Amino acid sequence: MPGIPDEKTLHTAADWWLRLRDHDGSDETIEQWLTWTRADRSHMEAFERVTELGERLGTIDAFTRRQWIDEFAPPVVARRSWLPLAAAAAAVLALFGGYAAWSTFNASVTTASYTSAVAQNRTINLPDGSTVAMGGASMLTTRFTRGERRVELGAGEAFFQVAHNAKQPFIVTVGNVSIRDIGTAFDIRRSGQRVTIAVTEGRVQIFDGSGTADHDTHGPHMLEAVAGERVSYDPDASAMSISPVTPEQATAWRSDRLEFINEPLEVVIANVNRYSIHPVHIADADLEVLTFTGTIKTDAIDQWLGALPQVFPLRVSRGADQVILSNAERRPNP
Repeated sequence: MPGIPDEKTLHTAADWWLRLRDHDGSDETIEQWLTWTRADRSHMEAFERVTELGERLGTIDAFTRRQWIDEFAPPVVARRSWLPLAAAAAAVLALFGGYAAWSTFNASVTTASYTSAVAQNRTINLPDGSTVAMGGASMLTTRFTRGERRVELGAGEAFFQVAHNAKQPFIVTVGNVSIRDIGTAFDIRRSGQRVTIAVTEGRVQIFDGSGTADHDTHGPHMLEAVAGERVSYDPDASAMSISPVTPEQATAWRSDRLEFINEPLEVVIANVNRYSIHPVHIADADLEVLTFTGTIKTDAIDQWLGALPQVFPLRVSRGADQVILSNAERRPNP
């Protein structure tokens, strides 16, 4: 059994947990989090401990929570082994303060958070009977009440098989996009603020940042997608586009393949990094907009990178801890 991570690691994990919960979290923040989790196995263990602790603090009443902190937070020698977790608790408490006070009056609210490590796929069963398959380096939070089921995909990719309940809508928020389930199975991939939704069964309603999924209404900021359709949200244009997709393409990552159809290299690399032991960085901005169509096997990323200069005018430089993609014309550092 792994031991309790040290106090410094737990402090850092609590800070990452709060930053990733921020709706305005940037692509750079997510990339930095991935780099931190790769650096040491204990980092992801600490992150998962803080996540679990956050869930518990969010579901207990304010009086019990205060007693818990009072009991374990003081620096008493007899309680030394609890101090690291108490420190992490203090960090996550700020986030849950407002919510926990409200939940005292509504015991029907349940919340949970789930994460997966780099190159780790994970399947979770939600309390409503729905199933979620999470891709590598993904983060998911849920908040269920009697009136609705809300899920937020903070990072990565997930495939949802939703248990339909017309009286309790299932709504997924991904950055500036909301997806409302209408008896469905669908895949969502988040690459920074870019969002891709692929429907494999049934249909969904998709709202951009100007719309709302709270009500079943049609409007200029909502479109409906059915099985066999793929919707892409471009944050730069604040627009959504539809293209065809097969179920095999939509969930290829579950079979250790990443499928891309005419997508920017920036998006491709962001998703490759969720499965690569060594993070890949694009050094020159003009390479980010190059488009790529093809399949990348998650167990053969190094081979794909080695062949990349045959497809694009770039150079692949490998270091001890990372891989750099730069313009082919750029002179390598001595």
